[in-house]
Amino acid sequence: MGLFKKKDPIVEVEKALDHEVHEMEHDIQADVDAVMKKYDRESNTRIWEGAPKIALRVLMSAFSIYCILMTLFSKALPERRLSLFLGFIIIIGYLVYPARKGAARVNHVPWYDWLLMVLGAGSFFYFAINAFSIIQLATKLQPIHIIVGAIGIVVLIELCRRCVGLPILVVLGLLLIYTFYNQLSWDPSFYKALKNIVYKLFYTTSGVIGTPVSVCYTYIVLFIIFGAFLERTGIANFFISFANRLAGWSSGGPAKVAVISSALCGMVSGSSVGNTVTTGSVTIPMMKKTGYKPEFAGAVEAAASTGGQIMPPIMGAAAFLMAEITGIPYASIVVAAILPAVLYFTGIFLMVHFEGKRLGLKGLPKDSIPHFFRLLAKSGYLLIPVVILVICMNYYTAGMSACFAILFSLIISLIGRDKHDLVRTIGLPLIPLAVLVVLWQVIKIDTGTAVFVSMVVAVLCSFLTRSAILSPRLVAEGLQGGAGSSIGVAVACAMAGIISGVVSMTALGTTLVAVIVPLAQKSIFLALFCTMLACIVLGMGVPTTANYVIMATITAPILIKMGIPLLAAHMFVFYFGIVADITPPVALAAYAGSAIAHSNPLKTGITATKLAIGAFIIPYIFALNPSLLFIDVESVWALIGIMVTSIIGMAGIAMGMTGHVYAHVPWYMRIMLLAGGIFLIDPSPVSDFIGLLLIGIPFAFQLLQNRKLKATAAE
Repeated sequence: MGLFKKKDPIVEVEKALDHEVHEMEHDIQADVDAVMKKYDRESNTRIWEGAPKIALRVLMSAFSIYCILMTLFSKALPERRLSLFLGFIIIIGYLVYPARKGAARVNHVPWYDWLLMVLGAGSFFYFAINAFSIIQLATKLQPIHIIVGAIGIVVLIELCRRCVGLPILVVLGLLLIYTFYNQLSWDPSFYKALKNIVYKLFYTTSGVIGTPVSVCYTYIVLFIIFGAFLERTGIANFFISFANRLAGWSSGGPAKVAVISSALCGMVSGSSVGNTVTTGSVTIPMMKKTGYKPEFAGAVEAAASTGGQIMPPIMGAAAFLMAEITGIPYASIVVAAILPAVLYFTGIFLMVHFEGKRLGLKGLPKDSIPHFFRLLAKSGYLLIPVVILVICMNYYTAGMSACFAILFSLIISLIGRDKHDLVRTIGLPLIPLAVLVVLWQVIKIDTGTAVFVSMVVAVLCSFLTRSAILSPRLVAEGLQGGAGSSIGVAVACAMAGIISGVVSMTALGTTLVAVIVPLAQKSIFLALFCTMLACIVLGMGVPTTANYVIMATITAPILIKMGIPLLAAHMFVFYFGIVADITPPVALAAYAGSAIAHSNPLKTGITATKLAIGAFIIPYIFALNPSLLFIDVESVWALIGIMVTSIIGMAGIAMGMTGHVYAHVPWYMRIMLLAGGIFLIDPSPVSDFIGLLLIGIPFAFQLLQNRKLKATAAE
């Protein structure tokens, strides 16, 4: 009888729908991968399959675990730890990145890549093993040491070409040529010049293994691993649903959803292109379906995703470097970044709003909007690692805080989805948490050991359930993803360290200050403008982290010498290094958004620049008036006043840029709105009065016009 049993039609429909959804997800992922390979250099990797793929995953996972262990427990010489770190980076880097873009032979590494890998990694391992004796030699290096150091630098530069790109190497090449010229001007001996350069750039902490790599090894890699685990918990989907609940129902809702969700996701991903592609695969089709033009949809996602890197509390890797370089506590940098980030996203949000009003676009249907409290009850726990991170940053180092965040990412991933099995749904996450409490508070062992043992216990618990997010495979993917994303950042930091070493070795920074400061003394605005151009041009092909380090080394001292506060100068170069990703002609994030939106890349880039106009105005304001960064603010009321007037100012700029409030705004009123917005962002009583007047007049005319239109419609 079982052979002739009728099939349940409902079950069959559900199976068909599941299959269709799976196919759609597969197609979307394929599109995402294709766009990433085109616009994100770090996504152009070798193809590994079968046993070699598993072996590479094991190697990269071991590297991530190694970084965690070293951060928690290692007390070795910095030279030894950082050399080992870069040696492993070279091994993984040459296994992942081919010599040419599009080299797609499966499971193939040419002989010359094996040779470069062995020579490069061997050079750094040689230094790590012999670090103590080489340090004692100082400038009395032997020829073998010169050869080893030169090979290590050259191999690292080649890896940089593969995973980061040529622009940073052009800068590096020019600086190295200048360095040789500088050394030869003192002594015509080429060997002595080479020895001095290799010693400075390879064997001291003022070069390859300088501050950028140290911060990368200690903090950044751990935050990348944290982000990899956090992404796999499904937090991006939670952010999108949360944004839907907040703004999806309003006029032009999907675009507002893109702004909010991308701001939240961007602070986790740390990559403008990666965030644009990941969230954009969901938000851009939503915007196009609502009625936004493809260029506008791609631009909104790109501008919001890029701004995610200035969004506290994480702010991308450069914030940790800023804390290390300036000596300003990370917490203070995060606080200072709050208002500029709020203003940036306020500007984008309001421009999206007015554009939606101009086009007469409606929001999403109410039945597609998730219930707020149900959403929080179902997925709100995904925010726990971020909350833990913020709390820990007040008591522990950034590295230890990142380890706590990774641990809690693992713990929340153990929460099961089977409501009928409460033991595994709720009980399993409590096991590693209990281990942490007992080891840390009862037995009183050191914090690092307690955290690491709890991580191991959490991973072991993943073998006991199938209903939870966390699985042994996800753990491996998270560790592998963290290692893979670390390669480009580590190499860029190493190149930035070389550039910093060159600048200090040749006194180039002092020379530039001596030349530029007198020229720009009569116009600080000119100095800021030239710095902005330098940051944007360099940022068109250089990762944000490396861009910031270079500009912090070369241009920030000039701004500081001209009287701009330390934090304001560094935030200035930080901002403009980020917005380079949406500034034509090489706006990689905007081009990635255009690929998903199927729009004109240049038009998308121009529109993204227009939407992100706040990022081009705000740095000038806080450079000239650091009150915007909460520097030297006298009282709480003064702080509130700065925030209110600045937000009104961004509203004025948004109205002026879109040319629509309740109706079309004439060109002369648009100029008034733009000027008034700029005056209001500048926190001073006189500028606030002028700004309110300039914005108030056009807004009053718009309000009267709206009332007339309503009265006419009523008649």
